[in-house]
Amino acid sequence: MENPIYIGLSRQVALRAQMDLIANNVANMSTPGYQAQNMVFTEFIEKPDGRHDSLRKQDPLSFVLDYGHYQVTEEGPMQYTGNQLDVALSGPGYFGVKTPDSDETFYTRAGNFQVNALGELVTGRGHHVMSEGGGPIVIPADAKKVQIAEDGSIATEDGEIGRLMMVEFDDLQKLEARGDGMYETEQEANPATKTRAVQGMVEGSNVTPVLEMTRMIDVLRAYQQTQRLLQSEHERQRTMIQRLSRGS
Repeated sequence: MENPIYIGLSRQVALRAQMDLIANNVANMSTPGYQAQNMVFTEFIEKPDGRHDSLRKQDPLSFVLDYGHYQVTEEGPMQYTGNQLDVALSGPGYFGVKTPDSDETFYTRAGNFQVNALGELVTGRGHHVMSEGGGPIVIPADAKKVQIAEDGSIATEDGEIGRLMMVEFDDLQKLEARGDGMYETEQEANPATKTRAVQGMVEGSNVTPVLEMTRMIDVLRAYQQTQRLLQSEHERQRTMIQRLSRGS
């Protein structure tokens, strides 16, 4: 296979990965607390192996490499629900949550909370919302009113019953998405100092629909253009083989 085809295929593979990322953003336009992701590309230089004199004289080959992705960390729009268990975060912080099948702490900005059959505070996906000390938060069955302060403390008419785990990170780009609006990281979680909780509100997705649809069209056109270039290269090679065959 000729070098132009390799280079074109590398571009198409990268565009396919970008399209998958855009499609995931579009699918989560209505997911509470979802943060959009964008692809990061880099140039990958491959030098001919130089085993032959003709290869030593060739220029390096420039391929396209999808290096990774980054989070769009701007806050999503605040949506009023009036539900006393809904909490939005104003600031760069995250809630700490745990899944039923793991002891690892995950982080999310989705604050559409509810109470399960055991009286425990859980996310919309059923994951346990962690307290400041790392344990579950239990809402008393006879509680008539739940109040959540800006610092995450939770109280009923009988007094305080716990405090939400609200944390911040030094580098938000080191958070790895794990689905369901959750993230994990190996970096240390710091107590939230720039974040406040807002009761009765839910943070919406920060995906901009018009922007994502525009990016999707751009990627599709770039993919089609690359396909036409590959087809043109294929036709050139086929014509060359036919002419050489007739000449022999």
